Amino acid sequence: MRVWINGNLLSDPTAPAVPVTDHGLTVGDAVFEAVKVVDGQPFALQRHLDRLERSAAGLGLVGLDPEQVRRGVHAVLEGEPMPLGRLRITVTGGNAPLGSGRGSDPVTVIVVASPMDPAAETTAVVTVPWPRNERGALAGLKTTSYGENVLALARAQEAGASEAIFANLAGHLCEGTGTNVFYVVDGEVRTPTLASGCLAGVTRALLIEWFGATEVDEPIEVAAGAEEIFLVSTTRDVQGVHRWDDRTLPAPGPVTQRAAEAWAANEPSLLGFNR
Repeated sequence: MRVWINGNLLSDPTAPAVPVTDHGLTVGDAVFEAVKVVDGQPFALQRHLDRLERSAAGLGLVGLDPEQVRRGVHAVLEGEPMPLGRLRITVTGGNAPLGSGRGSDPVTVIVVASPMDPAAETTAVVTVPWPRNERGALAGLKTTSYGENVLALARAQEAGASEAIFANLAGHLCEGTGTNVFYVVDGEVRTPTLASGCLAGVTRALLIEWFGATEVDEPIEVAAGAEEIFLVSTTRDVQGVHRWDDRTLPAPGPVTQRAAEAWAANEPSLLGFNR
């Protein structure tokens, strides 16, 4: 693992580096991005930086410099290329008084590079009983306020699954804890609209562009009963679902396989520091 914080590459990536008064630590006042790394090159970096800026603006964080983040990305990816990994880019509210109010110090910018294993070809998911609030202040923002996700993922893991799926307040399919959900009904690939409250995933947007899908909001039961279901995310790419709750499906199905092939064919076009 390689760690860069506020312009400095740490000689010991596990050494203490963020003060206990950092607002990201005390109240989760922070935004982040996870970026795939292939052979030492980031994937779709510009799209991730664009979303980082949108999330920061939505949370009211001031002072984010995308070029500073780029310098951090270069710093952690220098040296021996990482065959497969991820970047974790985090921007916090910086040093602040204890409590919800922000201080006047600059934001804290952290970039971490870490190896990762390839995702399994298929996985199991479970529905959790807690809804996403599509009208909430953080809807659609990639913040570090992940307490709901921690609880939901623990519930999924207890059931032998690797992902938990949320409906929203309307009872419509929303998203997973760290994934967007696609499903196939009568041969049509569908995924929730952004109005559902789901995150505007980079992988989601690219798959719609490269493979196609109909964006529609409908009851979560429709998706759970679909012919095929697959998840997409930075760490999973396109991953078939072989079980949703107690229902098993053949996976990856033919549509899922074609989606994965489209992804693999197009991914190299967005590898690099200026892509």
